[in-house]
Amino acid sequence: TTGGSINVLGEGTSATTNLQQGLCKVFSYTIYSSGTPTSADSFNVSSYDDNGTGDNDINFTNNMGGSSYVMNGMGTHNTRVVAFRPTSGDTLDSSFIRIYNYDISVGATSAADNRHTVSVDGDLA
Repeated sequence: TTGGSINVLGEGTSATTNLQQGLCKVFSYTIYSSGTPTSADSFNVSSYDDNGTGDNDINFTNNMGGSSYVMNGMGTHNTRVVAFRPTSGDTLDSSFIRIYNYDISVGATSAADNRHTVSVDGDLA
């Protein structure tokens, strides 16, 4: 009867939140096998593209509803940084995200094939 949309009462308040919109839509724990990005675990990820050292795309199984969504991520070691970059200007793509890894132990501009975790929140198409 809810058509896939459920409102949930917030913690300690009378405000409600929409559960459907509050769920993570994509996550990926990306590892590298012989320099090629691959999944250790993922949700709503169809494949990975290797664009070069420290540069890969995570392709979505189900696209986002547009280019207004939130990405979160981090490297899995204290010397690594994950950076996200739109493919064109400031516009995010609805079908994938691009990841850049840098190993700051050798310099902030040094690309490296390092493990990373990513989540995406927003509306699916």
